[in-house]
Amino acid sequence: MHDYSYQPRPVFHGVGPLFLGPEIEVEVGDGNRYRCAQIAFRELGDLGYLKRDGSLTCGFEIVTHPMSYDWALANFPWDMLGRLRDNGCLATDTTGIHVHLSRAGFSSVAHSYRWMKFIYRNERQVQQVARREASQWAAFCPEDRRAIKNYVKGDWYGPRYRAINTNNEHTFELRVFAGSLDPQTIQAAFAFSVATVEYTRQLSVAAIAGGGWGWPAFTGWLAGQSAYTPLVRQLEALSCAC
Repeated sequence: MHDYSYQPRPVFHGVGPLFLGPEIEVEVGDGNRYRCAQIAFRELGDLGYLKRDGSLTCGFEIVTHPMSYDWALANFPWDMLGRLRDNGCLATDTTGIHVHLSRAGFSSVAHSYRWMKFIYRNERQVQQVARREASQWAAFCPEDRRAIKNYVKGDWYGPRYRAINTNNEHTFELRVFAGSLDPQTIQAAFAFSVATVEYTRQLSVAAIAGGGWGWPAFTGWLAGQSAYTPLVRQLEALSCAC
């Protein structure tokens, strides 16, 4: 198991330019930490690695190399999550899921701005999808919303423990999701992360003027996108599809 600062050379899986890199925090609970780590290590293979995290009581962080969304759905070791649960692992109020999104996957600085603006303008709905209300580890702060132009241009970096961490050179880190070991829930987190990027990619000034930054416009678009079925199902289950 590696220290929190461990950063290997990334190995990209799938077709870019947009890649996602999840970090899934796990508490061991009543299980055996060594055995659980061995299960995760074996199931991940060359796809990822395990890291220590100071926010966890007795657990670890599962980190993968960058994956395209389609590749992740097809190749992430989803069965690993059930095996970890069967051996005592669990998600708690202190665990989270962070999804790194490659900056190179955004078409322009303006696209990054539209995406970040969408996330911050829809705080309540994003928190519903994320199953996590206000958190010290993923805070929505008015000063960040005001500073979006500076963040996307790289003029300065904001605090790390925000809804969107902009401190990484090559990625934006979406930190909003509550922890989970349920495959459907994690697939929905992947889908939301990527779908919001793709939705805002072609969002025009006219569309924005017509309500394009609003949640109903996003969910209306989402209804016609079969690639994001895990997210659509979760929105329906959470009753926040409109």
